[in-house]
Amino acid sequence: MSQLTIYPVISAKDSPPLPLLHTTDPAFIAQELAQRGLEFQQWPARAELDPIAAPEQILTAYSAEIARVQEAGLYPTVDAVSVGPDHPKRKELRQQFLAEHIHAEDEVRFFVEGQGLFCLHVGPEVLQLLCEQNDWIRVPAGTRHWFDMGERPQFTAIRFFNNPEGWVAEFTGDAIAELYPLLER
Repeated sequence: MSQLTIYPVISAKDSPPLPLLHTTDPAFIAQELAQRGLEFQQWPARAELDPIAAPEQILTAYSAEIARVQEAGLYPTVDAVSVGPDHPKRKELRQQFLAEHIHAEDEVRFFVEGQGLFCLHVGPEVLQLLCEQNDWIRVPAGTRHWFDMGERPQFTAIRFFNNPEGWVAEFTGDAIAELYPLLER
């Protein structure tokens, strides 16, 4: 079940953060994120994928959804990423994504399986959005954020880019990500 938890920004000397809001209502999640310039939708993840499906198979299975997003011409580059509990680089990837960063382009993801935790540092708040199968999110360029896939990751996501290089991050050097809860599992 998708979840949104909003915390105040805290500093290292503060106690653990207490949530300002917590909801599992998809319409309310979309509304709260939209008020902050983010976009959240739920689409049906209808394709049955083999647990070891290659990226090309994932992209083929979701070609209609990809075409719908690409119609606007904003995201000409697309790929698929799957990370499971046996992925040989899961620990490295988790650490890389856990550092707060920004992108020069929107970060757009459609979760077709599993889950991941987007943590968004927006003004005086940190929004933690647990994305699960069927969730589509657009994080605008320049939004400070980090992502947690958990110690035993299990997700498949389709990623949309307006940059042919794909995922390019600029790390902020801020240790804020260390102050907030991580994905439990």
